[in-house]
Amino acid sequence: MTSFVGRRRETAQAVRLVRRARLVTLTGVAGVGKTRLALRVAAQVREAFPDGVWLVELAALTEDKLLAPTLADVMGIQDRQGQRSAMDVLADYLEDKQLLLVLDNCEHLLDSCAVLAGELLRVAPGVRVLATSRQVLGVAGEYLLEVPPLSVPDPEQSMTTRSVARHEAVRLFTERAALARPGFAVDAHNRATIVRICRRLDGIPLAIELAALRVRALPVTEILAGLDDHLGFLAVGNRIAVPRLQALRATIDWSFALCSPLEQQLWARASVFAGGFDLQAAEAVCSGQGIAREDVFELVAALVDKSVLPRTRDDTDPVARYRMLEAIRQYGEEQLAASGQQTATRARHRDHYRWLVTWAEQEWLGPNEQAWFATLRREHPNVRATLEFCLTEPGQARAGLEITAALFHYWVRSGTHTEGRYWLDQALELDPEPSPQRAKALWTGSWLALLQADMATGLSLLEQGRALAHQLGDEPTLAHTTLGFGVAAFFQNDLDRAVPLLEDALAHHQTLDDPTGVWLALISLTLTTAALGNPDRAADFGEECLALCDSRGAYPSTTYPLWALSFAKWLSGDRQQATRLIRDGLPATQQFDDRWALAHNLETLAWITEADGRHTRAARLLGAAHTIWRTTGTLPCGPRFFVPFHDHCKHHIRAALGDDQFTAAFQHGTRFTPDQAIDYALEETSEQVIRPF
Repeated sequence: MTSFVGRRRETAQAVRLVRRARLVTLTGVAGVGKTRLALRVAAQVREAFPDGVWLVELAALTEDKLLAPTLADVMGIQDRQGQRSAMDVLADYLEDKQLLLVLDNCEHLLDSCAVLAGELLRVAPGVRVLATSRQVLGVAGEYLLEVPPLSVPDPEQSMTTRSVARHEAVRLFTERAALARPGFAVDAHNRATIVRICRRLDGIPLAIELAALRVRALPVTEILAGLDDHLGFLAVGNRIAVPRLQALRATIDWSFALCSPLEQQLWARASVFAGGFDLQAAEAVCSGQGIAREDVFELVAALVDKSVLPRTRDDTDPVARYRMLEAIRQYGEEQLAASGQQTATRARHRDHYRWLVTWAEQEWLGPNEQAWFATLRREHPNVRATLEFCLTEPGQARAGLEITAALFHYWVRSGTHTEGRYWLDQALELDPEPSPQRAKALWTGSWLALLQADMATGLSLLEQGRALAHQLGDEPTLAHTTLGFGVAAFFQNDLDRAVPLLEDALAHHQTLDDPTGVWLALISLTLTTAALGNPDRAADFGEECLALCDSRGAYPSTTYPLWALSFAKWLSGDRQQATRLIRDGLPATQQFDDRWALAHNLETLAWITEADGRHTRAARLLGAAHTIWRTTGTLPCGPRFFVPFHDHCKHHIRAALGDDQFTAAFQHGTRFTPDQAIDYALEETSEQVIRPF
């Protein structure tokens, strides 16, 4: 959002290193500009990586165990299988990729980042890593580039305005000051003072930017005096040993001192947010204990003006969002801890995001489900922070159960099953007492386990959930556990047992007026009855599910019943109708970036296309599905019931085309992005269809 100043030498060095070395770490003190340099370098080398450059921001992540799942989430790799670690899923996906990973802010997860980088570089020869960290990772083969402060002129040497302005620190100060006060420029009257400011701040970009913004209200001589006061205080107190960190600390201290008492309180309280927040969240979390809710907007606006809370740009989000730089957030965290209000503020943070996920849960299978999904995606770091509080603060584990279980549909549709299970496992262990929250968490965990093909855990949790539901008289949990047992039977190919369980669950959910439970049961019954050879009954279930989605305005949720209906039509021999249904449902997969649904649609369309005699096109579709399956961490055609169809299709295409043509077409499809795969599946083909009479 602001210009990139200087760093030509460091940029050129880093670009050369990234092109030559597998792992490059940019090191340096806080605020020196490691992240900005890494992004600059990544942009310059992007063309060298056919599979892209991926930025993984780690500042808001506090759990080591979520490092690999977070990286997988950034890259759109949805671990549906669950039998392997997130690291194994990543390794499998990346083994033939040529891409650059930018791991930003590794210092607080140093050991985990080192293990992850080392393992991925070992198994994926086409992957390179560019890391930023205040400390080296310590991985074999790591190349280091220390990011120095910006160049500052020597005040002892004779200076002209032109020679002073050539130095990076002065240029940065001047450009940022001009943003704060249009028309500001370095001249013969202020150049010596500006040089002293930049030297006082040791050329640290973040400190210089904060100081430059003061020209809006102060002349440069007073800015220098303010810095002298704070740096002198730090030198006497010896609070920070590293001089350059003293300079940054002094600048932030001074910025804090220039805030009003209420602005200082809001700065401190806003430090509990992770990954950004909006005004509604600020009003809920930062008000109280001396700050009126109606005053929060003005206080936020004041901190925006002071560049404590930069507003972030997101063209897809109509709501303004704010995000502190990490050094400023950590400073606020210190102030909050010293105030004695940290626990109370984090409790309000928990309450706000508990309200948000509970509201989102009610919006699934409705006209606003896509908007709420996008909201949860944006707020994922804050949800993590909330769950961490619940599972580390004594007496809060039950709230953790409630929040994690309410996110069931989000965990499933975002492909973050593994993370959902991680939080659920911890919360279930910490709060073993019987409760409705525990009952719901048990069936939620069972579903996540089943969808990852972890049958033993899934069935165990279902048994526990059913027993607790009987004990509590919890009818919703009984309905969901019955449904879970039916889905487990289908996954195990026990179709005769699956159908009555699913029918019982459907009736139960209908009695409870639970539309999402009905939706799940109808999709499962469509697939199961089709597999049993009853296409008419399957069609009835599928049409009923589509009617439910239509009545509730839930367009994105139509993708599953449309695919299930297509599968039923395919089994009955109606390939034309099966194709139409898939084409109707494919665009909806983009609404949630649902890779599992997309893979099923592409896979089934490949079977249909092969049966129509379009073998090259079918091979490309299989290749596209193969790539998507790999991002889900699932078997190459989903649940084992579908394996024979996949193998039959692949065998017939290879027989028709020959090994070389099949491989070429298949590899062509593997290079499609998800959007390209959808476009290819939707377009009308001009390939000639040859069918024997």
